[in-house]
Amino acid sequence: MDTNVNEAIPRTLAAHDAPIETDAVIVGAGPVGLFQVFELGLLEIKAHVIDSLNHVGGQCVELYPDKPIYDIPAVPVCTGQELTDNLLKQIAPFNATFHLGQEVTVVERRDDGRFNVETSLGTRFITKTLFIAAGVGSFQPRTLKVEGIEKFEGTQLFYRVKDPSRFYGKNLVICGGGDSALDWTLALVGKAESVILLHRREGFRAAPASVAKMRELVEKLQMQLMIGQISGFEERDGRLTEIRVTSLDGVTRRVPLDILLVFYGLSPRLGPIANWGLQLERKQIVVDTEKFETSVPGIFAVGDINTYPGKKKLILSGFHEAALAAFGAARYVFPDKKIHLQYTTTSTKLHQVLGVQSPVFD
Repeated sequence: MDTNVNEAIPRTLAAHDAPIETDAVIVGAGPVGLFQVFELGLLEIKAHVIDSLNHVGGQCVELYPDKPIYDIPAVPVCTGQELTDNLLKQIAPFNATFHLGQEVTVVERRDDGRFNVETSLGTRFITKTLFIAAGVGSFQPRTLKVEGIEKFEGTQLFYRVKDPSRFYGKNLVICGGGDSALDWTLALVGKAESVILLHRREGFRAAPASVAKMRELVEKLQMQLMIGQISGFEERDGRLTEIRVTSLDGVTRRVPLDILLVFYGLSPRLGPIANWGLQLERKQIVVDTEKFETSVPGIFAVGDINTYPGKKKLILSGFHEAALAAFGAARYVFPDKKIHLQYTTTSTKLHQVLGVQSPVFD
């Protein structure tokens, strides 16, 4: 895995004195947003990419960078980080500029038909087209509702795992009943000093195979399963020392720990996107299925953020949407130019764009 790709990304983190004029602005640097750069690049449309996170990869890298993905065409298996790294290599010829750690706060139509776009850091754009590839929007983990426990967030309380090795040799309590909770439980058993999985009920939302494996480890005394909810905690010298767990029968037990991992799922939030005048349906952006254009001409939505009849929230679906959206945007960027479909296999023009040598056929 190339772990240095992200570090080499050109990025703009400070405000500009004048607006940046561009053909396209892409909101969201997840896999679909990155592939949108590629599809636009093939049509010689230059793009700037904005993301609220401080790194590219979106949900794939933020939530499960090491978790395998099996449904990318022609790639039997890859992790979220590997997928992101390969997409970055694929779009390298197009020199997209990334603006990370900032959120789009303003989108407004100009008199000349273009859009004014501004971010939370004051970076301004004038763009002919806008692509929203923001996944589920700005997603935030559902937090533990125990008064005062937030003081330990980032030191002993975590809602995401970015570096599993920091939990090795520790006494862990992992909360939750979904895939994330079970996946990290199974991954950390044998590496942590001890693992207790805490869930509010006997039933689990996770994959049955993961639940069966967890119960097998419990039977072998390699970990513990507790049913109940956290009702309080104890601390000493500014350190979280134990939690109080109240079970269904009303009995409260004290559980010593070093680290508390909480996986209660995500709470998606559209944020400023909800105020851009787009037609929405259940907090998703309504698009057509010809160009994946929104109710506002010149603004397109691809990936999990959009909705249409038959929509399936798959990465490969987002890739398809990005291709058609690029062709839909071309008429705004090149209004006097007829756009022809070309194939990367045979087109010498696309080979020039990609910076590759055209093959010679006998």
